[in-house]
Amino acid sequence: MSSDFIVRIIGMILFTGVGSYWGFWFATRNAPDEFLTYTLSIGTVGALFGLIATPYFTVVPVRLIRRLLVRISAENLLAGLMGLVSGLLVAALLTFPISQLPAPFGNVLPFVAVVLFGYFGVALFVMRQSDMMNVITSVLNRNGEPQSNGNAAWGQGSRTILLDTSVIIDGRVADIAKTGFLPGTLLIPRFVLNELQYIADSADSLRRQRGRRGMEVLAELQKVSAVSVRISDIDVEGVREVDDKLIILARQLKCPILTNDYNLNRVAELQGVTILNINELANAVKSVVLPGEAMEIAIIQEGKESSQGVGYMDDGTMVVVENGNRYIGQIRVVNVTKVLQTAAGRMIFAKPEE
Repeated sequence: MSSDFIVRIIGMILFTGVGSYWGFWFATRNAPDEFLTYTLSIGTVGALFGLIATPYFTVVPVRLIRRLLVRISAENLLAGLMGLVSGLLVAALLTFPISQLPAPFGNVLPFVAVVLFGYFGVALFVMRQSDMMNVITSVLNRNGEPQSNGNAAWGQGSRTILLDTSVIIDGRVADIAKTGFLPGTLLIPRFVLNELQYIADSADSLRRQRGRRGMEVLAELQKVSAVSVRISDIDVEGVREVDDKLIILARQLKCPILTNDYNLNRVAELQGVTILNINELANAVKSVVLPGEAMEIAIIQEGKESSQGVGYMDDGTMVVVENGNRYIGQIRVVNVTKVLQTAAGRMIFAKPEE
């Protein structure tokens, strides 16, 4: 049975009793001969009221509060709680002297002080949560002992990063996580997991393989001790597209999105959401070569032009060798002539050393 049904039954019974009692009380004072009619009729109205309206002031508000709390990050919740406690403590210290003022100030101002200081405490701590947590962390660790997660600041150690479906399927996120370059918590919303499961159950064999690889990557991420992986039921109502949900959720939680989807990258940046793009990271850590440098390369195939040969560096960068088709299957020393940076990555042009 659902919670709505149980609450409706309880409300119906409760308001039936209240309505019947009120109808009997009203009849005994105004129409003693018709007490049964009044009792049954008002009791029936109370039963209908309890059956229909009870969820709207019991279950529905609880669900709204739950959805609101789920959307708020743990950092904001902790900062808000600390601010509320601090504001109430200050208000409590001021309540006694304020209550000694003549009426009506002595009766009204203590309540106003509690409300104002509670609000300002929450607002201040939420706005300066990073600074507050850094101070607390510094005080707790001023003996010089390193933290267990290797981070010196709350802002780094507790950062939440949203994962996109494409970056999970890509698989490189697991290798990056193992290196420790992703501090904090990797948050995977339930709708991303559902999309991944939908891909894994696809009738198309290629999509099915990609989805299953994503599932394997998630299982591998959960085994990595360097990061914390959390799957959350948090959702965004009124939005169907997964990318739109991720952008809205990132704005609410004030956290970045880890992805390699170019379209999601552009749309999120236009809306002020921070993006961590694995493709940009891969291009940033590739080996830097300059025109005129010599290097050894294994030429493995022909290029687009008839005289070209193609090889690859250890990081996957393509090297196009002029007049290299005759050296296919050989390792040759080549001189770099040009480096071309494109949206898809970096290409290096070279020619065999004479």
